[in-house]
Amino acid sequence: MSHLYSRPGFFYRDHFLDVPLDHADPSGPVIQVYGREVVAPGKQDDDLPWLLFLQGGPGYKAPRPGGSQAWLAPALREYRVLLLDQRGTGRSTPADRRTLPRDPAKAAGYLRHFRADSIVRDAELLRRHLAGDRPWSVLGQSFGGFCAVAYLSIAPEGLSEVFVTGGLPPLTASPEDWYRASYRRVAAENERYFARYPGDRDVARRIAAHLEAADERLPGGERLTARRFQTLGLGLGSSSRFHDLHFLLEEAFLPGGGLSDTFLRQVDEVVSYAAKPLYALVHEACLCDGGASNWAAERVLAEFPEFAPQADPFLFLGETIHPWFFEEDPALVPLRECADLLAAHEWPALYDAERLAATTVPVTAAVYYDDMYVDREMSMETARAIPGLRTWVTDEYAHNGLSADPRVLERLLALRRGDA
Repeated sequence: MSHLYSRPGFFYRDHFLDVPLDHADPSGPVIQVYGREVVAPGKQDDDLPWLLFLQGGPGYKAPRPGGSQAWLAPALREYRVLLLDQRGTGRSTPADRRTLPRDPAKAAGYLRHFRADSIVRDAELLRRHLAGDRPWSVLGQSFGGFCAVAYLSIAPEGLSEVFVTGGLPPLTASPEDWYRASYRRVAAENERYFARYPGDRDVARRIAAHLEAADERLPGGERLTARRFQTLGLGLGSSSRFHDLHFLLEEAFLPGGGLSDTFLRQVDEVVSYAAKPLYALVHEACLCDGGASNWAAERVLAEFPEFAPQADPFLFLGETIHPWFFEEDPALVPLRECADLLAAHEWPALYDAERLAATTVPVTAAVYYDDMYVDREMSMETARAIPGLRTWVTDEYAHNGLSADPRVLERLLALRRGDA
């Protein structure tokens, strides 16, 4: 155990634990997972219950405290919080083009252990390491909610309560079902964006047309294509990023007609997967409750010609991963064959319907009515499959409500106590 250190408003402690790469083979290769313990000043020695935070993603490290994490302050009033860097991210053993095996088959074999089921089993080892036999609370945001529901399937004995925000996963929908619903939601979000900024539709169309004809290079040296430009729509479902797109487009063109370095630099920061390669590699796998994805988002996209880069009116894409990402993003190019193997892999089931139907763990979930990333109707179907699960359906927040406003977690805590 490391030294407890502080910054204004928080005390921290680092925790590292060796875990099996494959939990079915505990004597095989090991990796390391990292969690940051956070506690409020004056409560360092209190016997507080643990709250494990499972970050959205997949492939994103846990938030670093002190930033825009509005939920943390109300959580620290009641809990000792553990911010887990899920395997392959942050200070846990990294998984990227520099660390993965160069052989595509070996890399794919390694990454088959990076879905929610493995994350849950890592969490169980951490729980026993930190809390012994005591179950702990879990807060899952977005993909973290998918992990929390998998936790209920795999190891409910480790849970005292579960909170989910924008992350009740589909239990019966196929990846194709998911992406059909997703493209419709993204089209609606485009309309909301262009209604707010009507002049941006013409600017975006001009940029796409320009990129079809001109060789514009990002700071890393690769060409920016129209279809990669479309992926800027990933942030439209977040209240903190919705308006950023407008300010980015404002500075797109130089007086002479080319694209500005300011624009290209900012685009690069958004569209590059250098800091989150796992997101691209296992995103579709996280929707496979059995079976293979076979690049589902790309196949379903053919049913929506309105998302073609040349289409007029222009539409941005949302949360979808496409095989051409691995041709155009330098951080992903070395992983193309690995990605193809993962797309063809027959994944085991993530959820146990009978176990979920029998759970006695209290579950409280915020469902965002107009969530661009997670389908409301699929979420509600899942809520009905878990007895006693209490939902708070709201149109007051976008997908990032938990990090934007402390009242989101406060409302869930009140629901858990029966005060709301």
